[in-house]
Amino acid sequence: MIRDQAVGPQSSREMHPSARGQPLRRLLERGGTQLLLALGAVVFALPFVWMVSTSLKADRQIFAFPPIWVPDPFIWGNFPAVFIYAPMHLYFFNTLLIALAHVFGAVFTCSLAAYGFARLRAPGRDLIFMVMVSQMMIPYIVMLVPLYLLFAELEWIDTFYPLTIPAMLGTPFYIFMLRQFFLTIPMELEEAAIIDGASRLRIWWTIVLPLAKPALATVAIFSFMFAWNDFTGPLIFLHSREKFTLSLGLQAFMFERRTMWGPLMAASTMMIMPILIVFFLAQKHFIQGIALTGIKA
Repeated sequence: MIRDQAVGPQSSREMHPSARGQPLRRLLERGGTQLLLALGAVVFALPFVWMVSTSLKADRQIFAFPPIWVPDPFIWGNFPAVFIYAPMHLYFFNTLLIALAHVFGAVFTCSLAAYGFARLRAPGRDLIFMVMVSQMMIPYIVMLVPLYLLFAELEWIDTFYPLTIPAMLGTPFYIFMLRQFFLTIPMELEEAAIIDGASRLRIWWTIVLPLAKPALATVAIFSFMFAWNDFTGPLIFLHSREKFTLSLGLQAFMFERRTMWGPLMAASTMMIMPILIVFFLAQKHFIQGIALTGIKA
């Protein structure tokens, strides 16, 4: 009887169906999640793969059915043709100039404003912050007409000012995102610096910004991508061809009766490469910034 009592609980514990099914359930859940992520990655990667493939095809292969994924032969001449039909080097410089202005505004101006909203106490601070955040609800397209009239009065049309100055003055979404991150930084670090005689500006520069590298990398990538891919803004405010950006320069390959798909896809591939390079260089900080930027009241 003693032996039966000693063996009984152990055998019943081993045969419990819920305990036996948990590893299998976890394995199925993990496998299903990975399968969905893999399918999503394939869906998002297909347009990019097709763009690169088309940039290396001859015209007869582009519309072939069934589709040809691997060009035979590789037509490398589509890439030099990009610079024949349009001054892409000039468009690249214009786009880079505008994108760097956006990054500067996101990293410095927005971070300075976000630090003020997160740490400085002033009458009406929360009201001003709510008004600023409410601007995020207004679509960019809705503001184009008032902005055009304003910039026309300032004689900024057909210049880079409408595409750079507003971005350098701050963007509500980036200010909101950085403020939420700054709220997670312990106040004890800043209080110790204040005791040592550091000013608020010095604390922002020497303590807050180094700790906020993940959030700064996130807003820098977002702002760079927006400026690099922006089509509506340059279309409205730029008229001279020598001031076009890359997104407008792609129109050089689309004619009234024909579209040069090979050079167009080659130009699109060249246009997207800087974004991929920036993302891979800052990938670690970008993912960390997305994960750490919480919503703290």
